[in-house]
Amino acid sequence: MAQTSPMLHMVCGKIAAGKSTLCAKLGASAGPIVISEDDWLGALFADQMKDGADFMRCSAKLRTAMVPHVSALLTAGLTVVLDFAANTVAQRKWMLDVARASHAGHQLHYLDVSDAVCLERLRARNAEGHHAFAATEAQFRRFTALFVPPTEDEGLNIVHH
Repeated sequence: MAQTSPMLHMVCGKIAAGKSTLCAKLGASAGPIVISEDDWLGALFADQMKDGADFMRCSAKLRTAMVPHVSALLTAGLTVVLDFAANTVAQRKWMLDVARASHAGHQLHYLDVSDAVCLERLRARNAEGHHAFAATEAQFRRFTALFVPPTEDEGLNIVHH
């Protein structure tokens, strides 16, 4: 049975900040639906992603496709944990627009982790070889340069981690 108060959980943090780990924890209880950008990108576009520009192009396609899907889940009364990086104002806006259009609550989980810790985690993650994408340190630096911490002015319910 669907719950009566749907919630969209969003995550914000640099590469290897712990976004997917937090999403797994949020989705561990009965009820929430976890949707992982990395899983979907890997399944749909792995052969098309050779660099950061390819990732951005494929990610934009996936986000467009996910809007009606996530909206339908929220409208049905389900809680969704969206394991997509909400690292720019534009990324957060599309997620917030989905929540509002679906009359769902929302929380943005902001993982405020230093570059040094993220790079250490990234190296360990890459050495394990279990993650869908093994970002390089150069890619980490390029994507981190685009990172914009969230602010209250964006109208978000921010949970700081």
